[in-house]
Amino acid sequence: MITIKGNAFRLDTGNTSYLFKITSFGHLEHLYYGARLAGYEAASGLSQKRTVPMGCTILYDSSDELYCLDNLYLEWSDIGRGDYRQSPTELKMPDGNFTSDFVYYSHNVLSGSVSIKSLPCAYNADQTLVVTLKDKCHNIFLDLYFTVFEKTDVITRRAVLTNKGDGLLSVRRIMSLSLDLPDEDFRLLTLDGGWIKEAHLHERPVQYGITVNSSTTGNSSSRHNPGFMLAEADATQDTGHVYGFNLVYSGNHYSLVEKSGRDIVRVQTGINPHCFDWNISPGECFETPEAVMTSSERGFNGMSHNMHSFINEHIVRSHWKNRERPVLLNNWEAHFFDFDENRLLELAADAKNLGVELFVLDDGWFGERSSDKSGLGDYWVNPKKFPGGMKAFVQKIKALGLNFGLWFEPEMINPDSDLYRSHPEYAVTIYGRTPAMGRNQLVLDLCRPEVREYIVKNVGALLDEAGIDYVKWDMNRNMAEGCSPVFNNQGEFYHRYIIGLYEVLSRIFGARPHILLESCSSGGNRFDLGMLCFSPQVWSSDDTDPVERLKIQTGLSYLYPPSTMGAHVSQSPNQQTLRRTPLSTRFNTACFGCLGYELDLKRLSQEEKEDIAEQIAFYKQYRKILQYGTFYRIKTYKSNKVVWQSLSQDRTTALTGFFQLLSTAAESDDKLIIADLKAGLYSVKNRPRRLYLKSFGELLMHLLPKEHKSDGSVFGAVEADPAIADCIQEFECSNRALAKGIPLPTQFSGSGYNENVRLYGDFGSDMYIARLKNAET
Repeated sequence: MITIKGNAFRLDTGNTSYLFKITSFGHLEHLYYGARLAGYEAASGLSQKRTVPMGCTILYDSSDELYCLDNLYLEWSDIGRGDYRQSPTELKMPDGNFTSDFVYYSHNVLSGSVSIKSLPCAYNADQTLVVTLKDKCHNIFLDLYFTVFEKTDVITRRAVLTNKGDGLLSVRRIMSLSLDLPDEDFRLLTLDGGWIKEAHLHERPVQYGITVNSSTTGNSSSRHNPGFMLAEADATQDTGHVYGFNLVYSGNHYSLVEKSGRDIVRVQTGINPHCFDWNISPGECFETPEAVMTSSERGFNGMSHNMHSFINEHIVRSHWKNRERPVLLNNWEAHFFDFDENRLLELAADAKNLGVELFVLDDGWFGERSSDKSGLGDYWVNPKKFPGGMKAFVQKIKALGLNFGLWFEPEMINPDSDLYRSHPEYAVTIYGRTPAMGRNQLVLDLCRPEVREYIVKNVGALLDEAGIDYVKWDMNRNMAEGCSPVFNNQGEFYHRYIIGLYEVLSRIFGARPHILLESCSSGGNRFDLGMLCFSPQVWSSDDTDPVERLKIQTGLSYLYPPSTMGAHVSQSPNQQTLRRTPLSTRFNTACFGCLGYELDLKRLSQEEKEDIAEQIAFYKQYRKILQYGTFYRIKTYKSNKVVWQSLSQDRTTALTGFFQLLSTAAESDDKLIIADLKAGLYSVKNRPRRLYLKSFGELLMHLLPKEHKSDGSVFGAVEADPAIADCIQEFECSNRALAKGIPLPTQFSGSGYNENVRLYGDFGSDMYIARLKNAET
């Protein structure tokens, strides 16, 4: 809800309030952002109390010796008028100088959301406030958009700069959001990493000066995700004040947190000014991406719940909004490039028998593609692998009762391809220079209309002809040498590329809303809100090691819901880390997301196949909760434990993943915490899991129910009886006891074994199911 009284603006969501006012000189002074205020709060009580001039300051106007922009909490700021903190803009004005002075001109309150012409944005808002500022010396206007999403406790910000003058306006920097906050001894938390180690959570104290979180790779980047958080010093998962910020954008992003000498913390986010230079001619405008912000007094979990609900309700769209995602099998780790139709059909038939719903054919189906050195850009189906063509093959897959998905890398081109030989100008290169290669490929110039048309036409035709149900859209290299002959000002390249990408995605999938699109970019190199406007899920990482995925998916969970995370069970030892992990842990990790498998099923034992079939059946039973339930990171008291929880919307059923990292000798007692259940009595049990005897070695002589000799007959027993059931646990507890934590059975400690001992070792885990038996009246 947006209310305006005099010179003050108030934006309320269900649990938060955001206030600012127009100062006597026309600037927007930030007053408050936090827990929802009572209805009688007045702007005068929240305004700064300036009573004495500060030394070494520049006055905005000589008529008021107390009015210095450098000491104000502002919603927007300029260069050249005394504010020496980082400005959200760097504009070369029509008269050639860099001084701007935007002050209040008008405002308007609109119903719902206001779309952006060239970029995706959130939708189905409640209200939007547009505050228009005008430069004092030029006919240049700045519209600041504040959009309210009441139920999810989110407010979005963006800016539109319009040149209504006669001269050229040059934009070197323009942020989507600039906000000044009083310091709460803040910690800054970011999601950082790289290929196969995306979204690792890092935190640091906010100190004097500027801390930057940014990408210059041409995409939102696995190095630094565009989302970040500010938390008061003593905030926990469940208590304390936490702000969350993100950006609906898939290109080079830039965020900063700056603490001034007056302990004012400035937050900004938007397009990275690196290599950015945009000219606005008279009569034209420039739109920034939409920035997202939320505030919670319920710690990191509360902030995450706001962001998760916002993404599921206002970012993800089309046919797949809030729909359960299918269990898939991807053939990549089974075959790489070495496959033919028969091998694929054999794998698909095995997958169907285990309960898989969607078969995905990855790289290698097109052109002369027998390695990553050729074929990108070509869309003709390889006749040696598919003699009858793709449509005939898809029909065979669907005859098995499976849906079919296909991998594409439409933004790339190999020099060894028919497309490059016909149109070398389609690639992003600099004339006269040897191009910078990555993974043996170049980037297609999506700034060119003919390139966009080529992708839309060829991808769309194959999707329609073959009857594709799912697309994995990959991008396997970063950009370099960003330039295009389409325009003279190469400072526009990186942003225009992203605009071109969004156009391509809109044209292909807007016309085919039934297709499930999963975005990928060398794993999670483009996990952002911009892509989620088109792809309901994103491949989180090329690393499928469950131990690494605990870090990756935990990091992503701070800002993105499980429904957006592609997560697969793969072979052990893992192909990225060589780590051996139990099949149960691989599943328990992957099921907190959009579940898939990436295995050569014919290499599995019958026992392992039965295990996977049971996993898939369990996942289908609880899929709605695992994908769309309320997700919690549960506090643990041991450094070798990770605990995740997903709670049903009615709070009567919870799935809790209890994960152990490296085991310790004589492991001390563990307890199980399950949070926020509806009041009542609950039955709690763990999902039965198989323990494969081959992992126990000579210890089998103590574990097997009958005596065996150590002369080889033990290993014969492994072949005859390859797995045993682990400790079955069942309890009845109240929600209050579970919130506090109940003791779990003892782990194996080297001194004995019986059926009531948990056998975890390194990387063991359990999945607990809590169901309401009797509600408290």
